[in-house]
Amino acid sequence: MFLSNLSIKRPIFATVMMLALVTLGIFSYRRLPIDMYPDVEIPVLSIVTKFPGASPETVEREVTKRIEEAVNPIPGVKHVISVSRESVSQVVVEFNLEVRINEASQEARAKVNTIRGDLPQAIEEPIIQKLDVSAIPAVSLAVRSDRLSPRDLTTLVEKKVKRRFENLSGVGKVDLVGESKREVNVLIDPNRLEALKMGVDEVISGLQAENVNTPLGRLNREASEFTLRIAGKPEEVEGFKTMVIGQRLGRPVTLGEVAEVQDGMEEQRSLALVNGIPAVSMNILKQSGANTVAVVERVKKEIQRLQPELPPGTRVEVVRDASTFIRDSVKDVQETIVIGAILTVLIVFCFLNSWRSTVITGLTLPISVISSFIVMNFMGMTLNVMTLMALSLAIGLLIDDAIVVRENIVRHLEKGEDHFTAAREGTSEIGLAVLATTLSVVAVFVPVAYMKGIMGRFFFQFGITVAFAVLVSLFVSFTLDPMLSSRWVDPDIERQGKRNVVARGLDVFNRWFDRTADRYRSLIAWALDHRKTAFLITTLAFLGGLFLFGTLQNEFFPKFDAGEFQINMKTAPDASIEESRDRLAAVLTAFKKIPEIKHTYATIGAGDTGTVRDVGLYVKLKEKKERRRSQEQVQEAVRKALKDLPGILPSILEAGRMDDRKPLLVSIRGDDLNLLKKYAAELKRKMYTIPGIVDLDVTLEQDIPEYRLIVDRERAVDVGVNSGQIVRTLGALVGGQAVTTYEDEDGDAVNVRVRLPVALREDVSQIEQLDLSAQKQGVGPVLVPLGNLVRYERQTTPSEINRQGLSREVVVSANLDKLALGTAVERVKKATEDLKMAPGYRIIFAGETEHMEESFGYMAEALILAILFVYLILAAQFESFIDPLAIMLSLPLSLVGMAGMLVLTRDTVNMMSLIGLILLMGLVTKNAILLVDYTKVLRSRGMERREAIITAGRTRLRPIMMTTLAMIFGMLPLALALGAGSEMRAPMARAVIGGLITSTFLTLLVVPVVYSLLDDLGGWVRRKWGKEENQ
Repeated sequence: MFLSNLSIKRPIFATVMMLALVTLGIFSYRRLPIDMYPDVEIPVLSIVTKFPGASPETVEREVTKRIEEAVNPIPGVKHVISVSRESVSQVVVEFNLEVRINEASQEARAKVNTIRGDLPQAIEEPIIQKLDVSAIPAVSLAVRSDRLSPRDLTTLVEKKVKRRFENLSGVGKVDLVGESKREVNVLIDPNRLEALKMGVDEVISGLQAENVNTPLGRLNREASEFTLRIAGKPEEVEGFKTMVIGQRLGRPVTLGEVAEVQDGMEEQRSLALVNGIPAVSMNILKQSGANTVAVVERVKKEIQRLQPELPPGTRVEVVRDASTFIRDSVKDVQETIVIGAILTVLIVFCFLNSWRSTVITGLTLPISVISSFIVMNFMGMTLNVMTLMALSLAIGLLIDDAIVVRENIVRHLEKGEDHFTAAREGTSEIGLAVLATTLSVVAVFVPVAYMKGIMGRFFFQFGITVAFAVLVSLFVSFTLDPMLSSRWVDPDIERQGKRNVVARGLDVFNRWFDRTADRYRSLIAWALDHRKTAFLITTLAFLGGLFLFGTLQNEFFPKFDAGEFQINMKTAPDASIEESRDRLAAVLTAFKKIPEIKHTYATIGAGDTGTVRDVGLYVKLKEKKERRRSQEQVQEAVRKALKDLPGILPSILEAGRMDDRKPLLVSIRGDDLNLLKKYAAELKRKMYTIPGIVDLDVTLEQDIPEYRLIVDRERAVDVGVNSGQIVRTLGALVGGQAVTTYEDEDGDAVNVRVRLPVALREDVSQIEQLDLSAQKQGVGPVLVPLGNLVRYERQTTPSEINRQGLSREVVVSANLDKLALGTAVERVKKATEDLKMAPGYRIIFAGETEHMEESFGYMAEALILAILFVYLILAAQFESFIDPLAIMLSLPLSLVGMAGMLVLTRDTVNMMSLIGLILLMGLVTKNAILLVDYTKVLRSRGMERREAIITAGRTRLRPIMMTTLAMIFGMLPLALALGAGSEMRAPMARAVIGGLITSTFLTLLVVPVVYSLLDDLGGWVRRKWGKEENQ
């Protein structure tokens, strides 16, 4: 072959090429950032609109539905999902993967602006932003102080600490939780207002008119100019008390006469607690595309710089660090690569019985692995679990070509050829077969790399990395391997020197293997004489594999031990923030009996859409080696601990999930909320009876109590009051209204909020006693008791209303305990067969189930394309459409071992094990190619078919066993799943190892038989065709 001949003739050229690859690879490696998964941009927009004081039904009707209808016609929209909660609307628009998110964002913004006039005036401006589905906090920090008050600590965090982290490269957003912001509270005294016959609107307008700093113009005198400004804003909070807000009985009325003015805090609507101790926390989210590990590293360095600048007794601590698990996972995969490479080289040494041959062959590994970093850097990849897992799985593959080439060269040397001739002829003889086997492996990974859907984006880097590394190994095998074989004389082959203990031990092993090869020669002869029996044995094995495969459960991704998890809890519908904190305290007390828990980080009311009833609890476990139970077992203990605690609805989720939903989501869609509630209750009851389905939750199950005030319009008109005035007055007194601002010592604005004292807004009967100011013709301002104009009703409203596809939906969600997702879906479908619903109502499995079914479909397409590509490559190599069929028969045989291994290790059919199946399509053909190719070579030299088949089997058994064992031992560390997150990666390696074991043995038996049968068939066809032509 040209490359091998050139390398033998010009060894410096081959050496320089290898050095260039290694140099570029090392340079590229230093530039590769570390991350957990490939950075995949999924085009999703979030539109959040706040409507203060509005119920979920009002939010849905007035805001959510109108925004949905506006954005739904945008080209490329895949799903429109929304949730309407008290005071907040969130519409999530998911686009097809091909859509450019920036263009879609501009169009969505234009659509919302078009309908802005149709939305209520009281809403805040809709916030439209790209939603990073992986936008979990990269790191969470807690700031605590032994000396500062909560308000002063919040001020410190807002003005100094938060800004320092916001300025760091890669930081996208810093969310504060548990802050106690400074606020000037103006607490109205209704009795004083009544005595002075003043209304709240007068107080507000008077306060706004007095609290001004307004430029009045300029004074010009000759060469000088002065600005004239009125300074109406007080320098101290006490100054608000003397502000004149109106006139009564010919005298001015000050704010201090009708209200108490306090330099206080905003009403707290969120809390953060570390191990139950209050703190001000910061959830730091990275920018889309930024590297998690790099961002966390910058944050930690900034903490070290910031700490000495903080007041005594104040400290910043890391309570959640997403980079820890990433580093541990990447480190584990790197270690599996090294251990796998060592085991692979040892296998080669055992068979070749020569350290020089082992070195020549083993050099392929580091060169191929290091060279793969070149394409990773060029294509903007990262060192993540997917790319490193690709290299880990490819360890056995990378040395395959070198093994086959070197073994053939050694065989020629043992026949008496000189080193140059053996290197040239040995490589040339096996070259096309090695090329075909390598291209077969590449062919199965091209469809994986270009698979459609979200998973296709995630596996793109995996497929490209394997394909490039394998091609580099082929290049090394055709250049460096023959060059070193021709120049580096192996004393073992020339029988020079003494044989040490290791060498003598290997001699014993190789003599045993030679005897085994002779027995295999006899086995081939028997199989050729009993072709029906051999074929029957293989068929029965295949049917057994199909049976085992049918017993396997299926899920999207395997669970893994991350050493951390999240618990989202909802408290009672009418719970206050104090009640939620008490419920949380009970949970933390129960956790003290679970020794595996290292620390906890809890939040109440966090996020843009969080309420005081939403409790998030992050649980960090001790190191894997320091605890007796796995994460799954700890979660089961947590589930039992929470079971008997009243007032909470817990949901246990894996930390770091792409969304905060449970794996099993069953959606019922329709329009009537009452019908949806009824159907959901029946569905939940049926799901409760299915073992393994736990933590059931229904979105419409909890209703929020509320009072509805109904205006008597006739009475209101009689006294000169309209509904808008009632809304403004009650909104200010009950909800509180920030009417103006106060400039603090640093010049920052502090809200001045007007409202009733807490003691006067505890019950609706107190609201009825409030007075409204009205202008009565001929009389002037009068006060009208609110109770004369309104009546109230106590009702309930849904805590949230979910919608998808412009229709309402209720979602029944659940966790799974020792039950695979696919099995759970089948059992739910069976349990709901008799659930009768009205026309227009339907059950849909959403979330992870939808992704799984879509991805499995794309995986099936990739598998079919991989098989087709392999066949076309083999047909091109053998210049025959029939001969490749003997090789292709080895593909289904891999299913036997794969199914058996997954059953043995209690794994499921998931995305990882299916990738292993596709990988097998390229691997198992390698052995069959070596057999068939050498058989054809021998026949072309004049050997009779039967003898050629037997001789080829005897000769190729050694490289076949070497490559198979090299691949098995190369993947063994990955299959053992000993490191962080390795449980997710292990099924892929286990599937490959199981498939390789059975496929290798069955291939050695059945391929010679099928080859002979197909050859007979081809001969019969040629004879029959020849007779017809003669006729």
